[in-house]
Amino acid sequence: MMIFFQTNPTTIFVFLTSLILSSHQYFSTALDSEVDDETPFTYTEGTGKGPRKWGQIDPHWKACGNGKMQSPIDLLNKRVQVFPTLGKLKRGYKPAPAVLMNRGHDIVVKWKQDAGKININGTKYKLQQCHWHSPSEHTFNGSRYDLELHAVHESSNGKIAVIGIVYKYGHPDPFLSKLFHHIKSVGREERELGIVNPGNIKFGSRKYYRYIGSLTIPPCTEGIIWTIVKKVRTVSREQVHALREAVHDGFEENARPTQQSGGIGVEFYTPRENGGST
Repeated sequence: MMIFFQTNPTTIFVFLTSLILSSHQYFSTALDSEVDDETPFTYTEGTGKGPRKWGQIDPHWKACGNGKMQSPIDLLNKRVQVFPTLGKLKRGYKPAPAVLMNRGHDIVVKWKQDAGKININGTKYKLQQCHWHSPSEHTFNGSRYDLELHAVHESSNGKIAVIGIVYKYGHPDPFLSKLFHHIKSVGREERELGIVNPGNIKFGSRKYYRYIGSLTIPPCTEGIIWTIVKKVRTVSREQVHALREAVHDGFEENARPTQQSGGIGVEFYTPRENGGST
């Protein structure tokens, strides 16, 4: 990885990215996925359980403290390389039964049956769940937005890919609008939502960033394929307030600070000039 730090030719970037994508040791598995009970950690420094201490709380969470490919990151222009050949993000979502759950610091929607998939480099990743962080975890040239959705997908051999969408205050988000009355009253027990269509999660752009990082909550497992949609969508203040109020954890934020992972290369996909919409 030090080679990448010291030189930036496109060929080396592509080689190293391909090496990471093809190496099993860098990938998380289902056994290393996000914890469902988030009460052992907090987002407030000085509590002994804040982000800087996550790696010391549980032996399985060591990557939170000493990992080299940790998320979230700041998507700086100078670290981004444009790759039109990445291709359009292939989504194939479909309605399926889902439940809503309070994990302690966030609200999560889990699909109980096949809700469709995304396709990355020929590998299919089935949609598992989505959840929200406020404010956003990823930043764009230092700018932090008001909310970030993470849609978590898993391949047949347990590899994880996450799509991130950021939001600023404005018009209500259509997907959250459909869940709003459930979010306001959900408890720690799973609440049946009936059929939920993940296609209602709007992207609004074909442009995206791609990098290899980690889960942003313990165990902070590395090897996660991140796809961050460039388009900044809108969400109402009332919707964000409902997400935070529902968990009753006393914390106004549930976003991990950006990590100093200077060795992470970021690819950016944009359609060719004559290739259609943005």
